[in-house]
Amino acid sequence: MATSLYRLDYRRCHAVLRQRLAEPAPSRIQLLTGPRQVGKTTLLLEIAAELDRQAIYAALDGPEAALPGFWERLWLRAEETASTHGKAVLLLDEIQYLADWAARLKGEWDRLRRKHLAVQVVATGSSALRMARGSRESLSGRFERLALGHWPASALVEAFRIEPAEATLLVVRMGSYPGAFALRNDLPRWAAYVRDAIVEPAIGRDLLALAAVRRPGLLRQLFAVSAASPAQIVSLQKLQGRLQDPGALETIAHYLQLLEEAYLVAPLEKHASRPARRRAAPPKLVTLNNALVAVVDPRGIPSPQNEPERFGAWVENACLAFAWNCGQRVSYWREEPVEVDGVLDGSWGAWAIEVKTGPFGVPEMRGLLEFAKRFPKYQPLLLCDAERLPAAERLGVTAISWERFLLSGPPGASPEKKEIP
Repeated sequence: MATSLYRLDYRRCHAVLRQRLAEPAPSRIQLLTGPRQVGKTTLLLEIAAELDRQAIYAALDGPEAALPGFWERLWLRAEETASTHGKAVLLLDEIQYLADWAARLKGEWDRLRRKHLAVQVVATGSSALRMARGSRESLSGRFERLALGHWPASALVEAFRIEPAEATLLVVRMGSYPGAFALRNDLPRWAAYVRDAIVEPAIGRDLLALAAVRRPGLLRQLFAVSAASPAQIVSLQKLQGRLQDPGALETIAHYLQLLEEAYLVAPLEKHASRPARRRAAPPKLVTLNNALVAVVDPRGIPSPQNEPERFGAWVENACLAFAWNCGQRVSYWREEPVEVDGVLDGSWGAWAIEVKTGPFGVPEMRGLLEFAKRFPKYQPLLLCDAERLPAAERLGVTAISWERFLLSGPPGASPEKKEIP
């Protein structure tokens, strides 16, 4: 499982960074990771505009960053800005593309601290793994980590002034990348944007640049197979059999971890009291933005009326991905013949959730009720279609619509107004 991060939506992340940058300088370096195309660069540019002459923005993945002396001139400018304006805020975008970035950042940071210069630093990166490795190795005690997650439905409502029902359906059908929103009515163009601006850079640049990736073809295939299996429990052996270029089980497990660190696919562990049982169980594959599911599935976007089973899998994937993106620890539970779609631990509390689109009865609730009996710590919660809430009430099962869950999580998880029943 990926290391737990302080994951925030765009608005809250902006507020937290501005609050921390208002602290007396120099304070800890702020390391911000997150998926591609969720607004990290936009966030830095907004902060730069707000801070005006105190801010210095630099894109470390641009061609100018490769010029001799670029790094040194950047820090000299920060010194001059701090001396002239009393403080400087250095905003370093995609810092992982700078060779030996953590050691070089540590050296400059320590030098300015010795000179008692008021310089604050925010650095972003699209790969949590690369940022984590460098920060642990060289920046111990000097940094704080934040993560800007995939946009939730509520962020689409706020940013694009659309109805909550439209936002939740969009999250299920086409994901939530803000840059793709304007293209949603032109499917070929929308799919090209997701592939070219998100998938290819994430795999072709962020992950393949790692020394740990020895078989890039296998990694690409594993991503495609995983994204085409939304919310499915798939053993490593079955994954291996579905790959054109099969690798060792250890390699497949390692590459699944890399996909999670790149905010693409999360291999959820089984909920079990003993760690050995968790590790031995097959993972449940959750793609962390449904846009990625849509671009790899040759069948296209499912219709709720014509393909209810496939649409239901997409709804379940979106709900579990939303919980993961909100920083909850997400797992699943299965003891043949019953199972629970998701087990959540974190700031929302302890929940066991079952996702049902379409009709259901007592047999479909057995797994949820059995889990609640064995693990009374967890509150059982059914996520279903809004029109089927009375059926859940007749069965005595606590339920909310999956649309409401995608807007604000389980009951009591968010103080914001809940727009959908």
